Amino acid sequence: MEEQVNKKNKIRITFTLAAAALSCITCHVDKPTVSYKTKNVIIFMIDGPRYSETWGDPTHQYIPNLASIVNQGVFCTSFYNDGVTNTVNGHSAITTGYFDNLNNAGQQLPENPSIFQYWLEKTGAQSNRAWVISTKDKLEVLANCTDPAYHDKFLARTNCGVNGFYTGYREDTTTFRILMDVLQSYHPNLLLVNFKQPDAAGHANDWPGYIQGIRQTDIYMKQVWDFIQSDPAYAGTTTIFMTNDHGRHLDSVPLGFITHGDNCDGCRHINLFAAGPDFKTNTFVSTRYTQVDITATIAELLGLRMPHSNGHVMKEFFR
Repeated sequence: MEEQVNKKNKIRITFTLAAAALSCITCHVDKPTVSYKTKNVIIFMIDGPRYSETWGDPTHQYIPNLASIVNQGVFCTSFYNDGVTNTVNGHSAITTGYFDNLNNAGQQLPENPSIFQYWLEKTGAQSNRAWVISTKDKLEVLANCTDPAYHDKFLARTNCGVNGFYTGYREDTTTFRILMDVLQSYHPNLLLVNFKQPDAAGHANDWPGYIQGIRQTDIYMKQVWDFIQSDPAYAGTTTIFMTNDHGRHLDSVPLGFITHGDNCDGCRHINLFAAGPDFKTNTFVSTRYTQVDITATIAELLGLRMPHSNGHVMKEFFR
């Protein structure tokens, strides 16, 4: 009897050791990555409106199109620019996942690689599969960086300003026409587009022009939204982020809506609407997120590793 017990114990010990050994082997195997439906990402940037004239206005009178589709995705009511509240830095935070302090005239490349460069490197896709399209010429800096491993490599196609760096700004109508042509002709998988008018009119102390700029970009956003829902290359596989680079001064700050660039809530608190096949619908999130969290979330969707990104995946957005 004692001999049988000893044999059973030996068998039990042998089985336990084998299981432990197998566990040690399998613990080093990478877990399968999540497979998302998103294959394309469009970042829609509206330059410089205040939250108080957009979603912060409970009537949503200047953004009726966003209000009409907000139930199709997720809106973050506590979204912020925690970096330098100007155009170049607001955009580069989203494309690199890092709050930098860059020259706002477009005379300095971001230090870290962009999401475009990481995606082009990973996929080996042609440059025309990733685009930066901007009314402002200076935003051509978003396609490149100073990191020696990525400088002048894996560059997205650009169409910025009148004709690239230092050629001046163009009209948003031109940018929208080019955007739609690129979407239809190339069907890029990753694209950022910038529209300037709210910011440009604000700096000109043109309140009616500022409001019209918000209204017009709201119309553009809806037209892009309708296009991606109906186009076979985009329908069901495209995630869109609609946001801003910065806001504007509160009325209590000297010069008010005319300018921006400080730490006031008017400059920092901005919009974020996101929708796509992997995100919830009819959802409002009050958790505080920032621009670099967009980068991390896009990287998650597209399976990218961005070691320099300081952002966090916005997990509450996912289904």
